[in-house]
Amino acid sequence: MFYQCPKCKKVWQYPIGKCPDCFLNLERIISEKIKVIGVSKVTIPTVLHPKAPYFVLALEDEHNNRWIEKSSQEYKIGDEFKREKMRNKAGVAILRVKYDIASAVEEIIQLINGIKFNSESKILILPTLISPQHPYFAQNTNPEILDALIKYLIRIGVKSSNIKVAAQSFDEIPIEASAQKSLLLKVCLENKITPLDLAKTTFLNKGKEGIIFKIAEEVFNNDIIINLPILKLDSKFKVKGALTNILKFLKKESYFSLKYLHDDFKIIERLQEVLPEYLTIGDGITVQKTTGHTSFVGLILASFNPSHLDRVFAEIAMAKDLPDYLKKININEIPIFGRKIEEVQYDIEGVGSSTR
Repeated sequence: MFYQCPKCKKVWQYPIGKCPDCFLNLERIISEKIKVIGVSKVTIPTVLHPKAPYFVLALEDEHNNRWIEKSSQEYKIGDEFKREKMRNKAGVAILRVKYDIASAVEEIIQLINGIKFNSESKILILPTLISPQHPYFAQNTNPEILDALIKYLIRIGVKSSNIKVAAQSFDEIPIEASAQKSLLLKVCLENKITPLDLAKTTFLNKGKEGIIFKIAEEVFNNDIIINLPILKLDSKFKVKGALTNILKFLKKESYFSLKYLHDDFKIIERLQEVLPEYLTIGDGITVQKTTGHTSFVGLILASFNPSHLDRVFAEIAMAKDLPDYLKKININEIPIFGRKIEEVQYDIEGVGSSTR
């Protein structure tokens, strides 16, 4: 997506807000017909691009805007470049986020191709909110991701009164403190969304194979659930994201009681069997390593299958010694849409670390 000044017609590939010369709001230019105008084959691997050979494409849209993109697939000059929409809900969509988070969120929802929104849709959004930290620490979901999602939903006709952003604290820190410092509360208030503390709501009992879960009733009272985790590397889970974030739908006391009887991995697996279908959009823009340091990765992932999304992220990050619930998933059987794994894959934990 590009942005153009309506007066001087200058174009930017990122949303700077206003034209610096004319001081007018920029208009969006959507690229619909894209063709390949140049191809370069790279045969030498690097730290950030370990899979070689790959191709660097020069692309041009119908508005004569040009940009480059990495591809694992070989194209010829003149070929049409088009992203295939998801045909299978077990699939995972992957996109690079360069300058424009809003357009990336919009594009990945369109790639999903299996979810319908209307003015009466009731939507429950669950971002990662675990710590009163500023966004650059990558502890909580990036507020720009949440803001882009809410604005997109409102733009396509969803009523703001039908959107709920939920969270709850599993420790002694008030959820209000985390919401304020993470800037997620600011996003909600600016978009006229009332944040929801799940700890103050009603919970229902749902059982599976002898395990009784107390799940927030809100989960079953909404038409569409969007799990919006930030993706991280973790010493225990190897990757934390879709599956661990959804635990916040459980009642705090119930969850800690279950932990005395079952390990986290079993709880995660069984919980998926009693929850309704939900869409996960994973924030992989800035990823926190096991050391607590962060790395700009610039990715956004989406899927209706949270296990597959976490497995794909683990493959992208080249994570090792995965827990059994991820290890048993054959990565080659997961349909991938948007960017290919090998196009965005590198050792996230190792890059920039002195202990590689």
